[in-house]
Amino acid sequence: MRPDFKKMELIPAIVQDYQTKEVLMLAYVNEEAYDKMLEIKQTIFYSRSRQKLWHKGEESGHFQDIKGMYLDCDLDTLLIYVKQTGVACHTGAYSCFFNEVDPFDSCDIFFELEKTIADRRINPKEKSYTNYLLNEGVDKICKKVGEEASETIIAAKNNNKEELIGEISDLLFHVFVLMNDRNIKLEDIQNKLKERHQITGNKKEFHQRGEY
Repeated sequence: MRPDFKKMELIPAIVQDYQTKEVLMLAYVNEEAYDKMLEIKQTIFYSRSRQKLWHKGEESGHFQDIKGMYLDCDLDTLLIYVKQTGVACHTGAYSCFFNEVDPFDSCDIFFELEKTIADRRINPKEKSYTNYLLNEGVDKICKKVGEEASETIIAAKNNNKEELIGEISDLLFHVFVLMNDRNIKLEDIQNKLKERHQITGNKKEFHQRGEY
């Protein structure tokens, strides 16, 4: 199955992170670019401004390895799942879509936190606490996770809801830093939880091991 290039000479291509499903960019593809993508398994687009093919990452090194490709029902729009090396946007942001139009409060804060920590690793900022932890390494990060876990327990014993919320938030942040340091994605955790909490019909099935 191929795009209908007779209908449209250039078709839009939506590029998403294959793990997080975050939309990274929108570009355009002609028939030649499409065939080359199938050949080399990396994204190639047609630059409307330069009027020529554009191999994403050829100059920056930020290649996009294709993990999946889908056509819409009209065969005139591509959805491409990629493993992104570096960042997708020429501004240095991981995704081109970072300008919020209206505060709809629709973001998933856990994916946003994961993305922010990953961005700090690629684009370190001066006086960033996240960068401090990443630079110190796993021993320091684990120490902070332990400290925050202890403070969470103390807050729970104090029966102070606001204090407990704050300590749980601190604990989760440090766990996310640890996940980044150990190359663990939020999706990995979600998949493990799904394994342990399967649902058949309306009946919950719990595993003998890893039971909730």
